[in-house]
Amino acid sequence: MLQTELITSPSWGNEGDWTDLVTQATTAAIASSSHASLLSQSFALEVSVKFSDDTEVQTLNKSYRGKDKPTNVLSFPQVQPDLLETLANTDDGEALLGDIILAYETCHEEATAKNIPFSDHVSHLIVHGSLHLLGYDHENEADAEIMENCEINALARLGIANPYAEQAQNR
Repeated sequence: MLQTELITSPSWGNEGDWTDLVTQATTAAIASSSHASLLSQSFALEVSVKFSDDTEVQTLNKSYRGKDKPTNVLSFPQVQPDLLETLANTDDGEALLGDIILAYETCHEEATAKNIPFSDHVSHLIVHGSLHLLGYDHENEADAEIMENCEINALARLGIANPYAEQAQNR
């Protein structure tokens, strides 16, 4: 069972039902991953999502990644990827998969530049962040392709078009 916790800063306003979007995007990401079985376990799997701003995300990006600039999404896994399959052995009936934080200004600018609905872009970033919590990465081309395929499948579950379609045509 998946539980999501959402913390929203005022800059995000009431642009949609963010709680449902977070739950749906996180569920789709896990279901499209090699760890889909986590959704059918008897323990509560928790993901915390914070909708913040460029200032806070820049501070975190500098502290944790050494990059002094805002970014759209950061993920902070709480479980080592090689231990994900052992989560069913949790003593307290729940496991925190990790935290995701998004920067409003950067996310909004990207959605506008790509001419896509803001909520679709936010869904994509939550899927992306959730996959990072599950150990996926894009540091090399092979890993990036695996992660992109999971993202495409998760977004299809949500009725959102493939964000990489144009890139693939230009390769």
